[in-house]
Amino acid sequence: MQLLAGLVLYGFSMGLLVRAQLGVIPWDVLHQGLAGRLGLSMGTVVIGLSLLLLLLWIPLRERPGIGTLANAVVVGLALDATLALLPPVEAMPLRVVAVLGGVALNAVATAAYIGVHLGPGPRDGLMTGLVRRTGGSVRVVRTSIEAVVVLAGWLLGGTVGLGTVLYALAIGPLVQPLMPRLSVRLDR
Repeated sequence: MQLLAGLVLYGFSMGLLVRAQLGVIPWDVLHQGLAGRLGLSMGTVVIGLSLLLLLLWIPLRERPGIGTLANAVVVGLALDATLALLPPVEAMPLRVVAVLGGVALNAVATAAYIGVHLGPGPRDGLMTGLVRRTGGSVRVVRTSIEAVVVLAGWLLGGTVGLGTVLYALAIGPLVQPLMPRLSVRLDR
């Protein structure tokens, strides 16, 4: 239940940032750029890129699980559903609330679906694999990945804004303390 709730919440939080029009999640800068170039929905691009990212797991020796596969599909579907149902937010105070809420909800969603130990999502598996291999902190590794992705997405035509910068700087520090709180205890 926590896995599916986390994945749906993740897609919803992505949609909040898209509709706020103040900058999107760094990965969504890339998704927007690719979607614009390929003529696909953002959710479709999320799903396709998820499958491609799994190839990067091979040298990191990261093992996919049922959560990995669910992430690859559910997040993209939830994003497209959110964008279909939620109109763009016009009033600036509401746009700011949507960005702040989107970032906070995304951190909770990330910790929730990783915390069930059914396999991280393709993007988070990249993060956790790099953390394990380098000994770095989640905060540093996640922030570094977000910075690289936003640059690549911007070069492809994705949009960058203050929400993008806020997300890139805040997500690592927000996820790190949430992960132990939302981690499901596994009996040996």
